[in-house]
Amino acid sequence: MKLRGLTLWLLAIAGLTVLSAFAMAQSLGDSIDSSSAALLPSAGTTQPQLGVTYTPPTEETRLRNYFFDAFGPYPIAGAALAAGIGQADNSPPEWKQGAAGYGKRFGSSFGIASVSTTTRYALAKAFRQDTLYYRCECKGVFPRLSHAVISTFTARRGDDGHRVFSFPALVAPYAGTMTAVYGWYPGRYGAKDAFRMGNYSLLGYAGENIALEFLYSGPHSLLSRMHLNNGHGAPASGSQP
Repeated sequence: MKLRGLTLWLLAIAGLTVLSAFAMAQSLGDSIDSSSAALLPSAGTTQPQLGVTYTPPTEETRLRNYFFDAFGPYPIAGAALAAGIGQADNSPPEWKQGAAGYGKRFGSSFGIASVSTTTRYALAKAFRQDTLYYRCECKGVFPRLSHAVISTFTARRGDDGHRVFSFPALVAPYAGTMTAVYGWYPGRYGAKDAFRMGNYSLLGYAGENIALEFLYSGPHSLLSRMHLNNGHGAPASGSQP
């Protein structure tokens, strides 16, 4: 991607971070039961935070979240944003400008996201991993931000939900871009372009986790109804469940 495109990507991510922080500030007004606050583990211990209990998601929950993550409002909005960036950068130039060019870029971005999400869920099933996102019960912007970023490369496994490196989460973004390059991109694009685009997709996945961590998810929000419906948070990064 050209320098201009990279700049637009960074601006988009920065905007997402600002919106996330604003949404987090709004949600701080929600009442919190102090008796259920999690206690931080002492140094050197492997005990979980008090009150944190992992419950493996049911197949119904996995399926519902798959359709939400692959075809819901957020991937549609993400595809629209990515198409706008591609339109501004005229990338790829073979698709030209105008409504037709934007439509091709939107369809391409949405297709990449759908293939990536499908790959992640399918491989997670094969590897017996839970790649759903769980909010951190820690407090503070930086601990929660660290948890969101680390969750990009990790998953939950087993009945206790211990954290493991996630091969499905790492491979999925590149599966989507490889499919695009060899499926519908102009012929001059190759594996190097797919790998470069996959890096941006992985960055976008990290941004999605940050949004899920900080965006408001009150009782009447879309996230509350369709995502994170396991109901349990995750210990702070660095403590083992």
